[in-house]
This record gives sequence, C-alpha cells and structure tokens, in this order.
Amino acid sequence: MDEAAQPTGRRERRKAKPLDEERLRELALHYVGRFATTRAKLKAYCERKLRERGWAGERPPDVAALVERIGELGYVDDRVFALAKAGSLTARGLGGRRVRQALHQAGVDEGDAEGGMQLADEQAGESALRFARRKRIGPFATTKADQPAREKALASMIRAGHGFALARKIVDAEPGEELNFED
Repeated sequence: MDEAAQPTGRRERRKAKPLDEERLRELALHYVGRFATTRAKLKAYCERKLRERGWAGERPPDVAALVERIGELGYVDDRVFALAKAGSLTARGLGGRRVRQALHQAGVDEGDAEGGMQLADEQAGESALRFARRKRIGPFATTKADQPAREKALASMIRAGHGFALARKIVDAEPGEELNFED
C-alpha cells in the first residue's frame, strides 16, 4: 500500500453550502440565541460566515439590514449588553477604564455604553476593594508591603482599570484598615 492510500485518521469535512437569505437569517438568530452580543459583533459574525461559506442568494447580502431588523425585534440591545458587561466586570473587580475598553471592543457606541459606564463609576470603590481582596493588596494584605511591592500592587490596580487616586488609597492602607470612600 503506498503512502497516499494510507488512512490519515482524519475525516474530510464536507464543504458547507453557500448561504442564502434564509440560511443567513437562521445563523444570525442562532448566534443571538446562544451568545450575549452587540449589533457590531453580530454583523462581524455574519460577515465572517459569508466569507467562509460564500453567497448563493439572488441579490447581494444585506447584512446591515439583517442586523438592524434583529435589533428592532429586540433580540440584540447594546444598552442592555453594556449594563450586563459592566456589572460582570465590576463584580470581578475591574475598574472603569477596563469596562470602557471591553465595551469599545464589543462595538458598543458611546451613547449605548453610558449606562454601563455610570454603573462602573458607581461601583468603583467596591470593585477596587474586590480586586484588592483577591490580590491581597493594602487592607487585605497580611503584612505591610515594602516600596517595590506597593509599586507593583499599584501598577496591578491601574492595569485592572482603577483610577490612580483610588488605587493609591487602597495600596497605602494598613493591613486590616477600614476604608471609607465617602471623602
């Protein structure tokens, strides 16, 4: 038996059929049903599927109209996505800059991101404390950190999206100290 005839152990994948209007709509609805998404992410998904599978429709695909229609039906709502994403990220201890970055990457425009950013601002202190607790920084440390460790902790908090003043206040806190953000 020559080498070309030997089985490789892999099955050949069938080439998927090119999309038409109905199949593209079904794919979009299936995607929306499975994932929390934005209009921009849905549009990118549909365009990727069109590149992968091709188009067999009678007229050119109108992805923008499909995404708009799905949004009008309420299946995709960028404002709701922004609130949910902001809530999720602040619950994990990430700050406003990281929330803004995540919403921008998801394609949420400034107007729709406003509610999520407001939530992140309102939760800034609690979110920073969650992060500090998880990383054992400042009031959650077992011992007072030396200068290099404090600088490293401060940099970590800033990378997590917290403002400098808030991060500094937490990093400079003594272990076990109660912090008040009402100042």
